[in-house]
Amino acid sequence: MSNRLFQGVIHQMKDTVGRIIGVLDETGVIISCSELVKIGDTRQGVREELAHMGMGDAVLVVGGYTYRPIGNSAKAENIVFVEGEDKTADTLASILSVSLSNIKNLYDEKYDKASFIKNVILDNILPSDIYIKSKELHFASDVERVVFLIRFHGKSDMIPFDMVQNMYPDKNKDYVISIGEQDIVLVKEMKSLPDGKETEKIAKSISDTLSSEFFAKVSIGVGTCAETIKDLARSYKEAQVALEVGKVFDTDKNIVSYENLGIGRLIYQLPTTLCEMFLSEVFKKGSMDSLDREALTTIQAFFENNLNVSETSRKLFVHRNTLVYRLEKIRKMTGLDLREFEDAITFKVALMVKRYLTSKPVKF
Repeated sequence: MSNRLFQGVIHQMKDTVGRIIGVLDETGVIISCSELVKIGDTRQGVREELAHMGMGDAVLVVGGYTYRPIGNSAKAENIVFVEGEDKTADTLASILSVSLSNIKNLYDEKYDKASFIKNVILDNILPSDIYIKSKELHFASDVERVVFLIRFHGKSDMIPFDMVQNMYPDKNKDYVISIGEQDIVLVKEMKSLPDGKETEKIAKSISDTLSSEFFAKVSIGVGTCAETIKDLARSYKEAQVALEVGKVFDTDKNIVSYENLGIGRLIYQLPTTLCEMFLSEVFKKGSMDSLDREALTTIQAFFENNLNVSETSRKLFVHRNTLVYRLEKIRKMTGLDLREFEDAITFKVALMVKRYLTSKPVKF
């Protein structure tokens, strides 16, 4: 709870009440007061005395002041106090307690949902407590949501969090959370179970807006749909993996969806020792590294054109026989004939494994 919010209310009530009023924190320190010089003072023993009174209408009159907990519990986090030991002081303390309790609940409901979601996606809350806390915050737990991890590159005049928050100001539906200096998470509510095209369209809209309006360059990882609040942690991890795998295998893309990672996701999860063993078994020693730029360009074009010799030769602006010669040369060097489907699959996977080993990504 913000001390400034308490102080704002206390300041507005100061002239109307005509007495010294304030709020103590959980350690008995005055955090808000109509007399500013008293802020920081400690009222010893007040919290302990109220705690002994238990639940219900706990009130303590001592040292010329009347104390009441904010809320119905004597073990409440904050305590209000009013100058005086008379009935008027008791009434004012009761009114102040109820007013600040309601304000605190509204504040927590509006602003603490983002903190709650952050704890959920980072696994900082027990699974058994998720639904209990969601009910306390009146958080809709069974709504389809998708997690977008937005990674900013380079410096900008504006704070990344503020940029995304300006795009999604509705804090009751879409939640913007700062994970690091350059990483922002958007938990976006969906009207219905979305498909991959819809989520990528949203990601593209975010990227285009940040680029055109704020001149910010970003990469966006998109998780799969979370149908319940517990699934948000999974969707966030998927968005993380999407960014990391995309950095290795789809370097030309700034938007990567987890569900479109394909075989790259499988390779990313393999131990490096297993990958090295695979390469050594498939290729002759040093044969992969011996491929020159022309051979690699030919291989890439051949895969992009679905192993079609005629189409590949046209795209490369070379004669068909020239392409056949190059493919035969590659076969002799590697032992794999790319015109054969099984050999082509093996070669494609091997290239991805090689790229993965070269990049040495940091795994979660």
